[in-house]
Amino acid sequence: MKFGFAAVLGILTFFSTAVQIGAQDTPPSTAEPSKLSDTLGEAERNNPQIQAARHAWESAKEIPGQVSSLRDPQVVLQQFSVGSPRPFAGYTNSDFAYVGLGFSQDIPYPGKLRLRGEVAKKDAEVSQQRYETVRREVLSEVKQTYFQLSYLGERARILDSDRDLVRQVEESAEARYRSGSGNQQEVLQAQLEQTKLVREITQNELEIGKTEAALKQLLNRAQSSPDIQAAGLSETALPYNYDELLAAASASNPEIAGMRKMVEREKLQVDLAKKDFDPDFTLQYMWQRTDPTQYRAYYMLTFGVRIPIHRARLHAELAEAKADQNRAQSDYDAESQQIASELRQQFVTAEKSADLLKIYREGLIPQARAELQAGFAAYESNRLDFQALLNSFLDVLKLEEEYWQMLSQHETALAQIEQTTGLSLR
Repeated sequence: MKFGFAAVLGILTFFSTAVQIGAQDTPPSTAEPSKLSDTLGEAERNNPQIQAARHAWESAKEIPGQVSSLRDPQVVLQQFSVGSPRPFAGYTNSDFAYVGLGFSQDIPYPGKLRLRGEVAKKDAEVSQQRYETVRREVLSEVKQTYFQLSYLGERARILDSDRDLVRQVEESAEARYRSGSGNQQEVLQAQLEQTKLVREITQNELEIGKTEAALKQLLNRAQSSPDIQAAGLSETALPYNYDELLAAASASNPEIAGMRKMVEREKLQVDLAKKDFDPDFTLQYMWQRTDPTQYRAYYMLTFGVRIPIHRARLHAELAEAKADQNRAQSDYDAESQQIASELRQQFVTAEKSADLLKIYREGLIPQARAELQAGFAAYESNRLDFQALLNSFLDVLKLEEEYWQMLSQHETALAQIEQTTGLSLR
């Protein structure tokens, strides 16, 4: 059994114009593809998680000025009368009656207000790092979702081309069957592959819809807004080794920086707990006036000391502060190890996926195509059955799809490296 010469020539002609590895053209569309840079800018402006983290940081920046200031002074108005409970009664009838006006001010021991302000400043710096963490996480998620959408778009284009190729194979099998040189099983197999491709196309459209919904959420767009079309994927090189990436992460990763700020904050908290063993002060000044025709005004200055005599409580507070400092240091060490481990995994994924992409481009896909072309020739000379030819065709389709999926994984790994290190790799 063999294909007619015209049918085989038509299939080979179509295959020679099929999807090429690395092609960046997208199918005709009324929508202009969204650039990744524009999508990231929109997310940074509009994403509510980023905005909430930024507002939290802005709020925390206002606290140091509050806690490092003296408490408001207290103004006191006094009146002392003799012989009557009515206010100001007997003011001119008794030498003991008087009115007084004064104020009092609490004054912490020197250094306490400064330490409280520095602790609050560290809290603000931690909040800043949390904002940067949220910002990087959201932008990384936008990149990963964008790459997934781009992959699904490439897959849709591949499946559409594959459906046309399978349709030609089906038509050739039907022509052979009508001419009596083929059999019905070949036609049914071709039709089955055609139906499977329809299923894959529908499933791919479902994934595109779900991915677009996730991207719109990250961009804070209405779900009823126009569909998003991602630009084509292209391979990005990784110009750094692991040690360079680790150094960049240690210097600029916001999670590590936040933990480092927490260690500094808890150290200041220990210093503040030690300061609580020192006394605080109260300053009060009073003016008093009795009968102005007989006596001159009185002026009284009072200086008070609040003595910290409950030492057990203060020692417990100091022990708590030291334990919190040790905990912060352990959290910092654990976070550093976690970041190093995640970065290593991301680096290996990016490195090995680049190697795999080269294997696909230079080995697997060209070999599969050569096998398919040889299969056409063998089938025409009746040295290959239809199932073997179909399997060769499916191998090409599978490898083509795997290439784009691997490329998406490679770009996703780079996005995660960018999130961890703060470097721009594109």
